[in-house]
Amino acid sequence: MEILQQLLNALPGSISQGLIWGIMAIGVYITYRILDVADLTVDGSFATGGVVAVMLILNGWNLWLAMLMAFLAGLLTGAVTGLLHTLMGIPPILAGILTQLSLYSINLKIMSKANQSVNVNQTDLLISLRWVKELAFHNPLITVGIVLVVLIGVLYWFFGTEMGCALRATGANLNMSRAQGINTSFNKVLGIMLSNGLVAFAGAFLCQYQGFADVKMGQGAIVIGLAAVIIGEAIFGKIFRNFALRLLSVALGSIIYYIVVQAVITLGLDANLLKLLSAVIVAIFLAIPYWKRQYKAKHMVRAKGGKVNA
Repeated sequence: MEILQQLLNALPGSISQGLIWGIMAIGVYITYRILDVADLTVDGSFATGGVVAVMLILNGWNLWLAMLMAFLAGLLTGAVTGLLHTLMGIPPILAGILTQLSLYSINLKIMSKANQSVNVNQTDLLISLRWVKELAFHNPLITVGIVLVVLIGVLYWFFGTEMGCALRATGANLNMSRAQGINTSFNKVLGIMLSNGLVAFAGAFLCQYQGFADVKMGQGAIVIGLAAVIIGEAIFGKIFRNFALRLLSVALGSIIYYIVVQAVITLGLDANLLKLLSAVIVAIFLAIPYWKRQYKAKHMVRAKGGKVNA
């Protein structure tokens, strides 16, 4: 009962983090599922968004304007990766690694040190861990929840426009899109930019939530984003067919991921093993569809009286 009570007490914080990382996971979904591109820029752009927002807030900028600048900084990082890929012919995964590596130095230069704190008692913030149980607008559950719903609505509208459909077509069938006169290079850059803009926006939220920005805060972000995408698809894939609901399923996957992580920590797992746990979760959920296909294939062969290949 004591463990259950601890888990229930930690639940608001887990859901809040899940919502924040859900925005980031939607960014990963755009490249991973819609564009069919493996983009590792997010490990750097997540920190960049947080760093930019924190430094602007400390310098007296309006909170929402600081968030907008974080989003624009993310767009810029995505543009660099996209141009490295389309103009220089560098494979997207390597282009993302190069940009991510560069962003480490850039983030250090912006902050002038490895981390920078924002004290909620001295600085106005949109959200904070301290407000997670308060019934007010600055409660992360309310603020981030509203922002997430608005973002899903805007993305649903955008991907229904001619440009959005062209972007989706680029990821679905590159050669056919070119045959139809679609500028696939432009769409790749646009998609990677949009993805990293959302990732940086989520990073700006997380820095306010935890009260500091750190140059290493984005390490492993891609794994968490993939975990959210895959968990959401595995659980809600057959229920949510609408595009907006698919985006929602990614956010729900992120929340489920953080609840599972919190449950494991409450049961006594060493916190140093969290990255390993994330990798295991992603590997298992990636393997499940393959196992299902193998299982069905074997039973179909047996039903026809044939032999199963090893």
